[in-house]
Amino acid sequence: MHLRAGDPEEIGGYPLEARLGAGGMGTVFLSRTASGRPIAIKLIHQQFAGDEEFRTRFRQEVSAARRVSGVFTAAVVDADVESHHPWMATAYISGPTLAQRISADGLLGGAELRMLAIGLTEALRDIHRAGVVHRDLKPSNVVLSPEGPRVIDFGISRAADHQTLTMTGRVIGTPPFMSPEQLQAPRNVGPESDVFSLGTLLVFAATGQGPFDADSPYMTAYQVVHEAPALDRVPGALRALVEPCLAKEPKNRPSADEFLKQLRTLPEDLGQPESEGPAGPGTDTDTRLLSARPKEPTKDPAAPADPAGARDGGPLVGRTLRRRWRTVVACAAAVAAIAGGAAVLQSGTGATAGQDTVPDGDRRTVSASDAQLPDGFRPWQVTVRGGRNIPDELRCAARGDSVYCGGGGVVATRIDVADGTRVWSRTNPGVPVHNMHFVGVSGDTVLGYRTGDDGGAEEVVALTAADGEELWSAPLGSDATSLVGRPAEAVLLGFSVYAADASESRLVARDAATGKTQWRTPFPAGSTCTPLVAGERVYAVCAQRSEVDALEVTQKSFHTVDVATGRLGKAMRVTGDVLPLGGAADGSLVLLEEHRTGVATDGFSKVIRLDPRTGRVTSAALPSRYSGAVPGLAGNRVYFSGTAGLITTVDPATGKEAWSRQTSVEAASGPTASGGALYFSSASGRVTALDPDDGRVLWTSDPQGASGGLADSMTSGRVVFFGRALIGTASGNMVFGFDVRKPPRAE
Repeated sequence: MHLRAGDPEEIGGYPLEARLGAGGMGTVFLSRTASGRPIAIKLIHQQFAGDEEFRTRFRQEVSAARRVSGVFTAAVVDADVESHHPWMATAYISGPTLAQRISADGLLGGAELRMLAIGLTEALRDIHRAGVVHRDLKPSNVVLSPEGPRVIDFGISRAADHQTLTMTGRVIGTPPFMSPEQLQAPRNVGPESDVFSLGTLLVFAATGQGPFDADSPYMTAYQVVHEAPALDRVPGALRALVEPCLAKEPKNRPSADEFLKQLRTLPEDLGQPESEGPAGPGTDTDTRLLSARPKEPTKDPAAPADPAGARDGGPLVGRTLRRRWRTVVACAAAVAAIAGGAAVLQSGTGATAGQDTVPDGDRRTVSASDAQLPDGFRPWQVTVRGGRNIPDELRCAARGDSVYCGGGGVVATRIDVADGTRVWSRTNPGVPVHNMHFVGVSGDTVLGYRTGDDGGAEEVVALTAADGEELWSAPLGSDATSLVGRPAEAVLLGFSVYAADASESRLVARDAATGKTQWRTPFPAGSTCTPLVAGERVYAVCAQRSEVDALEVTQKSFHTVDVATGRLGKAMRVTGDVLPLGGAADGSLVLLEEHRTGVATDGFSKVIRLDPRTGRVTSAALPSRYSGAVPGLAGNRVYFSGTAGLITTVDPATGKEAWSRQTSVEAASGPTASGGALYFSSASGRVTALDPDDGRVLWTSDPQGASGGLADSMTSGRVVFFGRALIGTASGNMVFGFDVRKPPRAE
């Protein structure tokens, strides 16, 4: 809905577009990053800003959301918990809550119920592996996003290795979904409490009622502590597994890991829910507004959060929801935040779509494991600080006995590939430009980027590989973002560097080692251009300068570049705002046409191929927009990696999906192909290896660090190889290395 009178115009430098909703503790607004990705900003009500206990709880929420792996959370983009008016920005998650879904459409059953159970349990497993206890798992904290269910709201969670806040004697939670120990001794709850809550939530999904429902919150709490659960209406196969989760003693409950293994044995046909018919229009207004846009614009999301929970609904589920959410009045639960997520099992349309996520562990030997490790190799991690100490992500290239990385506040750094020792590092003294990564290595020369104090005046810098001494530098043009989806670029092919000059009127080729100009080529009349390397070719990507200046590009032209003379080939024109993915194995240049709603990008509509030998342009409609997905190219296939880990591969010649696979790697960049496997990685440092033929998961590593910032819609691969050693990068300028035979995984 629209902003209201009195709403701020921006928060933390993010301009606000709409109000998503308001609850007892805060208001959530829709905004976008500079790259156009939607985010939700939670602004705490001013009356709580002076409450130190609440402020401490909010700090805890932000910390927990950052700590949990990004696949199961909406990545924290930014936050200021010390501000006079505290706020947090996370990735925007669209979709109804589980409470809404049941209230509107009735109960879950069959494969849908099975997938929900597995997806939520996998989420809980990774939340616990990150050392976080959620402590408020309930239907309104599960969002059914387009890519599957996601767990939200870490407002009352805590790190398992820290003491819980005293909270001045208040009981915080939602009684129908709280564990006995949470009601009796809330300071001492551990992961077992979340397992209990998960059991109650699955009973609710299957029956529309909790296993301990009563007419008052006091009776509900009594039954949670003393009475046996009501499970008569739960499908038999699921009931046998859920019942141990509801044991009164925490030690008698399975862990999330154990429960997940049990759930995978469930049959697809769990039985359909009893015929109650969908409930009425009741919704859990608070969380709906914070987490999802309504499906139909006629439904007004402007209604204030109702502390009593859902509005009147149908005869069974509506009554259950009304009775349940009245208990919130007695519990000081924080407003449902937009900082959570879950790995999900979602059906797709590809050849292997709908198959279960492969359990952790090798499905077969990865071919890359036949290669050798560097002498003396051992797993390592290193964090490289930039000039302004602004955390970003690096990109790397392996050469000789070292890996060279750069990006953000780091022009370049050299790291010993065997043990992670930093040999040298050169920082960027200016303001880093997000997603302006490393150029590469050419012979004995390392090339990176440097920026001015205002984030502008970008230049390419050449350093010696041996000791990082500067050889030369040259200023760059700045139209690349509009043309290729990335900031001002210098591109490297062989021993030459190609860039647009600072006047934004010519393409220039320079010798990588000396910086000597090899040729200059003027842009076509009225155009602005940037270079692109795809496969073994250099292209000039051009558009009318007037359209680029107006941010309304309607057509781009692609020219092959003669690397010896700089001569531009005949223009291959493509209508629409297209983004190049790179060169396919068949020699074609592959592009994606963005789908726009107004000025906003909400996915991709076509895959386009340019044949540089004939100038022929062909296109194919995509079966899905893959909204929010990160695209990539390997061989002759396009890959889309969704925010919740669903990876789908498409044939660019036909636009048809070949396979779709659910993974636990969120918004993964890549793929990187090596040794017969495809590697995808996230900003949290989690890596997965897939079989390129059918998408089978060969293995998945644990995250290497905290969940990262919001992924860009066009992001380069984070993984490179040195024999059998995988070198990856993660948010916060982290670089890590491990043996692909022994990926880091929790036992």
